[in-house]
Amino acid sequence: MTNATQDNNATPAHRVYDPVKIGIVSISDRASSGGYEDKGLPALKDWLSRALLNPIAFDAHLIPDEKPLISQTLLACVHAGCSLVLTTGGTGPALRDVTPEATLAIADKEMPGFGEQMRQISLNFVPTAILSRQVAVIRGRSLIINLPGQPKSIQETLEGARRADGSVLAAGIFAAVPYCIDLIGGPYLETNTDLCDAFRPKSARRA
Repeated sequence: MTNATQDNNATPAHRVYDPVKIGIVSISDRASSGGYEDKGLPALKDWLSRALLNPIAFDAHLIPDEKPLISQTLLACVHAGCSLVLTTGGTGPALRDVTPEATLAIADKEMPGFGEQMRQISLNFVPTAILSRQVAVIRGRSLIINLPGQPKSIQETLEGARRADGSVLAAGIFAAVPYCIDLIGGPYLETNTDLCDAFRPKSARRA
């Protein structure tokens, strides 16, 4: 199942934000066959729509755990002009979990820091986080990141983990995404700082 939708966030009249196209790919045998409701795509759309000030066009796909199809879908997102592609599902040790292999198969560059931080965030909640095999890669001018399969884990991974008093326990990975996309020639992503305060060196910030 594939579809594309346009979500426009309200922006102040004096600001113009770069539009961005984002691929979101949920990978699940059972959800793609109608065995249960997919929750990955709605979770990704909801979080990204709240976190980014940019107008977003989503290129959404729900597919089974088939390595060639996953690689093909990721390439389709890249060729469609998605500056960012996020996947959810298929990153564990089960025999049908092949998302990392399919992602690495089409990579120009691997970005291991994203996977390292995702596991570090999840370890604050469950010891089985060490079983996760998420990777992130660059293909052309697109950043592709594998995320966990559960909506709660997706949010924690992107946004970070917080203590009961609201202080940051572990920084989320999305804070590094806008500058990474800058460096590969993508649009200038601006975030809702109440949700995710993106980091850029001073020299890379727009006035």
